Amino acid sequence: MYLAGERAIEQAEAMVTAERDKAIADIRGKLAEPGADACDDCGEDIPKERREAMPSARRCTTCEERRERAAKRGW
Repeated sequence: MYLAGERAIEQAEAMVTAERDKAIADIRGKLAEPGADACDDCGEDIPKERREAMPSARRCTTCEERRERAAKRGW
């Protein structure tokens, strides 16, 4: 016999699992998409080496690093 609390926990776990699986699928889909030749932020060409290492790259290394630093700061 299930208690109401156990059922709620199972439902919450199922919801978290479904959300996680969707997020993973979304990220995999984005990684499978071709990247860009030019940076989305500055418009400069994305170096061939970066495109080979990260085919889904949408930004040059400089802009991506800037974006990641800003994200860490919460901007």
